Amino acid sequence: MKEHIFKIIILVIGIAVVAASCRPKPVSVPEPLKSTVVHADWTRNMVLYEINVRQFSAEGTLAGVDAALPRLKELGVNVLWFMPPYPIGEKNRKGELGSYYSISDYMAINPEFGTLEEFKTLVARAHDMGFHVILDWVGNHSAWDNPLATDHPEWYEKDSVGNFVSPFDWTDVIQFDYTAMPLWDYMVGAMKFWVAECGVDGYRCDFPGLVPE
Repeated sequence: MKEHIFKIIILVIGIAVVAASCRPKPVSVPEPLKSTVVHADWTRNMVLYEINVRQFSAEGTLAGVDAALPRLKELGVNVLWFMPPYPIGEKNRKGELGSYYSISDYMAINPEFGTLEEFKTLVARAHDMGFHVILDWVGNHSAWDNPLATDHPEWYEKDSVGNFVSPFDWTDVIQFDYTAMPLWDYMVGAMKFWVAECGVDGYRCDFPGLVPE
């Protein structure tokens, strides 16, 4: 009898041990990351209007946008977001007009839209009317015929035989390689250019997933 009871006790203990080993372990949930970035007040609760200069007006120019500022103000807009206003690459261009995101010069205005002086005037007038102005920033890739590809080929990714590579099927652009630290300085300098020269208030960063923070 005692031996029978002892076997039952051993069996119960064994089942308990097996059950405990099968129980899922508690998952350690990390504390949520807290950003140290201090956001400007004007970026909160904003009414953002994306401007495609080429299609925005019949003229397809900066002057066409300038003329429409009162209408945008009446609409309730307070932040103007310009799609890339930079010159578009010619080499491997997609279609007749090309993509705004194939940039041949990070510190110039697409001549189809107007001049740098016209853009300065537009930004100043927008500020006078209470708007903030941001630009699309394309840091992941450039046009094939951006001078950087000739002057600094080491700033770009290469395939196994040393040729430039395009991200995905974006064959009109070539991928930067951010292990090249001077590229960081160039990009920061180019972004500062538009702040210092034209007074832009910030940037919308295009395809940031492959660009280091």
